[in-house]
Amino acid sequence: MLHGDVLGERSRLTPDKTALVFVPTGERFSYRQLDARAETTARALTSVLGLQRGDRLGLLSHNRPEFLDCFFAAARSGVIVVPLGTRATAHELAHIVRDSGMRALVYDGAFADTVRALRPLAELDCFVALDDPADPDDLSFEDVKEQGTGDRGQTPEHCLPEDLYCLLYTSGTTGKPKGVMVPHRMVTWNAYNTAIGWQLREDDVSPVFTPLYHAGGLGAFLLPIFAIGGTIVLHAGFDPREIWRTFERERCTVALGVPTIWKLLMEAPEFASTDLSSVRWLISGGAPLPLFIIEAYQACGVVFKQGYGLTEVGVNCFAMTVGESVRKKGSIGKSLMFTEAKLVDERGAVVPVGEVGELCLRGPHVCKGYWNNPDATAAALDADGWFHTGDSARCDEEGFFFIAGRRKDMLISGGVNVYPAEIEAELLLHPMVADAAVVGVPHETWGEVGVAFVVPRADALSPDALAAFLGERLAKYKVPKEFVFVAALPRTAYGKVVKGELRERWLAGQGRERS
Repeated sequence: MLHGDVLGERSRLTPDKTALVFVPTGERFSYRQLDARAETTARALTSVLGLQRGDRLGLLSHNRPEFLDCFFAAARSGVIVVPLGTRATAHELAHIVRDSGMRALVYDGAFADTVRALRPLAELDCFVALDDPADPDDLSFEDVKEQGTGDRGQTPEHCLPEDLYCLLYTSGTTGKPKGVMVPHRMVTWNAYNTAIGWQLREDDVSPVFTPLYHAGGLGAFLLPIFAIGGTIVLHAGFDPREIWRTFERERCTVALGVPTIWKLLMEAPEFASTDLSSVRWLISGGAPLPLFIIEAYQACGVVFKQGYGLTEVGVNCFAMTVGESVRKKGSIGKSLMFTEAKLVDERGAVVPVGEVGELCLRGPHVCKGYWNNPDATAAALDADGWFHTGDSARCDEEGFFFIAGRRKDMLISGGVNVYPAEIEAELLLHPMVADAAVVGVPHETWGEVGVAFVVPRADALSPDALAAFLGERLAKYKVPKEFVFVAALPRTAYGKVVKGELRERWLAGQGRERS
């Protein structure tokens, strides 16, 4: 049965192998120890918090072992875990709490202020603090676990393949985040197929410095490394010096990052002096990868690959060998085993080899759709099970895929998806904004950033005021880096904003009436 208990299965096979190294404390955990922690947490969720199969548990935390305790407890309790973005505001989190029907929230002490602001916006049965509580009535995670240790009969049986493991919220073109329904089948298949397709090994050591709340942090490489029996080196956050020194100390062999991260690591002073002889290869995902970054790492003798995936289809959908990473520089490779890929035109017909079309994927790695959103599910998943990614790509004669761009107007800043509709919806709530449109423009460090074109209702409106307004409602990375005031937005006869024209005007340095 393809349930999602990857940790439990690995612990059964190699219990004494080192599974996790937590960089901030230096703690080292075997698979047996992590498995025991997950089992205790699962009992606590059901017997102490009273959560039942199918109930939703929110998780607001930086990278730490307790995050994994809760995540892997879901595999054996039937509770659906909902990881929350650590940069989200209380306003954004409240929507997810209400939409998911969340019953309980486990939170890191670093987010005590956010939790205080969240309380009046959304109802929850209980709050559980990993550190100092935000409120005297909040429960202690350690106390809850302690109360659950004595009861050996409360953990439900293993979940079924199509039972939901987690809801991963990703912003959508409607302007509000949508909950991607990730079943146990999808979690396990992604782990196994990545381990096989990327040829991971039991002696691989992989640092994770991307946030675990994101599909990339969990799907590459945490779960695949656990599936093969390797070791994860977990960072609490992104610190280039710490990361490079950890590469040396732990003899890391494979690692995943987004282009912005690899660029920042490349620019760090420690890059030139770090011993990378243990590295088998590095891989980039989350956004198109500039060739100069590949070439910079290859110049240091490091094999550098590029991958592709989405939260909705598993973050790992393509693979290539070491030799192909050089010969097919810029390609994302071939689709993984049992992953079907095709490119279609606007009518749904498959395009000829070499021509650009929308990338569609099908296989056991595809999600079940969007939580409580049948319209969005139907728009993305067709009747034959193909997921329409909205990304454009081409395929050469040898079956290698190359990403050409995006059909949607989503922008990717620092490897994180940013949807203009969400920002525009908030801008239009400002009483002095008559109209607004947000476009993505190139940025040397972040890949892309947002620029907001705003039609003001009064001369008193300023960019700083708009930035402050959005800063209270949206995560910092979503706030546009520039505000351009215009008299009117260009629109088609049907009223749609012509964003291509706005972007071209910005690139040409024209159209700024005031800024």
